[in-house]
Amino acid sequence: MQKPAIIQTPIHAVLANRWSPRAYDASQPVTQEQLISLLEAARWAPSCFGDQPWRFVVCDKSTDIAAWQRAYECLAPSNQSWVINAPVIVLICADSLFGHNQQANRWAQYDTGAAAENLCLQATSLGLITHQMGGFSVDVAREKFQIPSQYSLMAMIAIGYQAAPESLPDELKERELTPRKRKTLGELFFSGMWNQPVV
Repeated sequence: MQKPAIIQTPIHAVLANRWSPRAYDASQPVTQEQLISLLEAARWAPSCFGDQPWRFVVCDKSTDIAAWQRAYECLAPSNQSWVINAPVIVLICADSLFGHNQQANRWAQYDTGAAAENLCLQATSLGLITHQMGGFSVDVAREKFQIPSQYSLMAMIAIGYQAAPESLPDELKERELTPRKRKTLGELFFSGMWNQPVV
C-alpha cells in the first residue's frame, strides 16, 4: 500500500512516498546489504564541524534475537503491539559533546535527526518501510544497552517490509488507512519576518 504525500508543488518521489506504516511483514527479513546501505546513507548526513554525533544501535531479529528483544522491551506497550512484526529496531543516540574538544554540542540532536531521516529516505528508495518512535523508556534503554551518560537517547526506528493493513488490529488499521495531513506551506514557512507566510 502506498500513501504518497498530498503536495502543493512537485517534490522527489522518495520524499513524497516516505511515510510511517505500522503493518510489518514478519516473514521478510532485512538483508545485511540493505542494513549497511541504510547506515551508509545516515553516515553521510551533514553535521556541525563534521562531527557526526549520532550513534545507532542496530538490533536485527534475524541475526541477534537477544538484542532485538532488549530493544522491544524498551518500547511503550502501544508500540510493542505492532513492532512485534518488525525485523529490525534501531536505537538512535546523540553525543552531547563535540569529539574534537569535548565541549557541549548544542547541534547534536539536530544533526542526529538529519542522519535518521537519511536512513528513512534510503529505506524508502529500497522498498523498505520505517517508523520512528519516541514511545520508549530512555532509562530502560540506557541500562539495557549500556549507553554512556553523555549520549541523549533520541528515538527508535522500526525497519522492514510492509504488510497489508488488514494485519493490524482495527484501531491501528484505521490509522494506517487515514490520509496523510500536513499544515500548509504558509503556516510553517515565513518570508523575511515571523508569521508572514511565504506563499
